Amino acid sequence: MTTYLIGIDLGGTNIKAGIYSGDLKEILEISIPTEASQGSSHVLFRIREAIRILTLETNISLDKIIGMGIGIPGLLDPVEGLSIFSPNFPNWDHVHIVNEMKDYYDFPVVIDNDVRVNLYGEWLHGAGRGYNNLMLITLGTGLGSGIVNEGKVLYGTSYSAGEIGHMNMYRNGRPCKCGSSGCLGRYVSAIGMVNTFKEKLREGRTSIIQEWVNDDIEAIQAVMISEAYDLGDHLAIEVMHDTGNLLGFGLSNVVNMLNPEVIIVGGGMAAAGDRLLNTVRETVNKHSLKLSSSKCRIVQAELGNRAGTIGAASYAKGKIQG
Repeated sequence: MTTYLIGIDLGGTNIKAGIYSGDLKEILEISIPTEASQGSSHVLFRIREAIRILTLETNISLDKIIGMGIGIPGLLDPVEGLSIFSPNFPNWDHVHIVNEMKDYYDFPVVIDNDVRVNLYGEWLHGAGRGYNNLMLITLGTGLGSGIVNEGKVLYGTSYSAGEIGHMNMYRNGRPCKCGSSGCLGRYVSAIGMVNTFKEKLREGRTSIIQEWVNDDIEAIQAVMISEAYDLGDHLAIEVMHDTGNLLGFGLSNVVNMLNPEVIIVGGGMAAAGDRLLNTVRETVNKHSLKLSSSKCRIVQAELGNRAGTIGAASYAKGKIQG
């Protein structure tokens, strides 16, 4: 019997879902609204709705599904199948995803952090193919990361290894939801870069972006900084450089500590491409150990929004096969 796998990437705005053949060839990938504001029970219903759409549109019956992986933001226990806390979802506390799904499906369901399922995607199917030592960082509303060391994904004691977004860069910097301050993610994420840009405008600096938003600086988005950069806007160039420089210092610590072969940059901010990454590379080359940096490439992710769904399906396949 031909068998299939399902991968789910749960986001605060959208649920991305895919169904794949047993050898992880794409059959169908979809995206539906999460409707997170309606609480955990409704979000779980929306996941089941995504599965219903996948199987209906492909005419694949549930008895042919051999497993499903789900990537979930926040803190979790993948062994227990428990999502402990997720910052993107209201009324979401200690939600036992796996137990909730057992009432509806006979196939095994496994969960992992959303960044790690993206890591599985890029490692096995994207920019990380063929490497045994690598890191994926995702730059979006925050900074997440996942690590492969000697061919194994690192989890840590509480399944939270790789939280470089909370690496302290300033003793008295911007406050962070983690309870500390000056965390790297507060500066190099999309929100962090926009906040840096706003701070400089409040200091009296000027930019073409002010015209685009009619001087409503709260309307500024990260993509505008890239667009202004391409037009030679001095402030956009400066902020992009400052952001890349600080990220480079953070990744210099990673290069020295983990000695990876490749660091993959994904998430929405990855669209900035070499505007950001050239400065990151220069800083890493200048400030990390020469032998380590000479062996490490810093590249853009290849799979975009697909990484999470195919990564979740790949993770499920690996757990099933043991």
